[in-house]
Amino acid sequence: MSKARAAADPAADEGLTPRRNPDLTGQDEAERLLLEAWNSGRLPHAWLIGGAPGIGKATLAYRFARFVLAQDADGDGLFGGSAPATSLHLSANHPAFRRVASGGHADLLTVERQRDDKRNRLKRDIAVDDVRKIGPFLHRTSAEGGWRVAVIDGADRMNVSGLNAILKILEEPPNKALLLLVSDNPGGMLPTIRSRCRKLALKALSEDTVVKLLMEHRPDIPADDRPALARLSEGSVGHAIGLADAGGLELYRAMIGLLSGLPRLDIAAAHAFGDTLTRKTDDGVYETATELLVWWLARFARALARGAWPAEVVPGEAALMTRMANARSLERWVEVWEKVQRLFARAESANLDRKQVVLNALAALEAAAS
Repeated sequence: MSKARAAADPAADEGLTPRRNPDLTGQDEAERLLLEAWNSGRLPHAWLIGGAPGIGKATLAYRFARFVLAQDADGDGLFGGSAPATSLHLSANHPAFRRVASGGHADLLTVERQRDDKRNRLKRDIAVDDVRKIGPFLHRTSAEGGWRVAVIDGADRMNVSGLNAILKILEEPPNKALLLLVSDNPGGMLPTIRSRCRKLALKALSEDTVVKLLMEHRPDIPADDRPALARLSEGSVGHAIGLADAGGLELYRAMIGLLSGLPRLDIAAAHAFGDTLTRKTDDGVYETATELLVWWLARFARALARGAWPAEVVPGEAALMTRMANARSLERWVEVWEKVQRLFARAESANLDRKQVVLNALAALEAAAS
């Protein structure tokens, strides 16, 4: 996974850290459904919050967790009344907000992947021992006389043992206990878990929303780059920030500039591009660029199937797609996309020479476009 993609889930900017973020933009429908369930007095004990990385899933989970924890012991409204709640918003000055933000709320347990200090990155899976803490936590008496809430951020990263531990909790849920599972890939989880959770699918953010969030939280990103990053990230502000930090837009511009020479590539430029991607092995540039190439080929194939080009991320894409479409059929370009995808995957597993892999992928495109 590239650094640009990895940055999408926790977001790179402190203001966007889910447990500290008082605001949620672009997910009004999801918030409405949670409020509706709360106000009904029959709140489901487990929710599976799914959607692409970086669109607000974890932010929504912590927003709802704070709201629930702010209720009094009888589960009445935020201020002790019986009027239906109209918002999940909690002021950053509220005691529940401050304790959740600091990780010090006695009735909230967060389970997520831990950092591997030796490799300076998040571990691949959530530790099963951490998952097993959830059952005893939810069954114990609330420290404040109200709800106990557990948030699993990255629930699709649990192994089989962890999933089975969660299934036991779902089969016999405790009273006034809430389990929030945040997942980039809810379809990949056990069907028995999915069937026992209320599913809440979040939609990708609009391009205008991503641009607005970038302006608010990352004013250092040039204004002219924000619309391109919003389009490139496909509605994920987390991914947009990750791409900006990884130099993804510059890589994308260079890639499109190189491919614009098709059906004949500039060999010297191709070698220079390969050198740029492989100068270091730990800066994430190679991973970001190869993900962008695979993404662009898939985007082109989808557009070719629809018969209409998407809005350009950078100038020159539409003309490039037109030339490629005139050169070969959709079936042929799908084959090329699959070949390039397999090539990059094999290179990673077999530790092949990265520059040669990039050159081979470019050669496959040139051969198809000729």
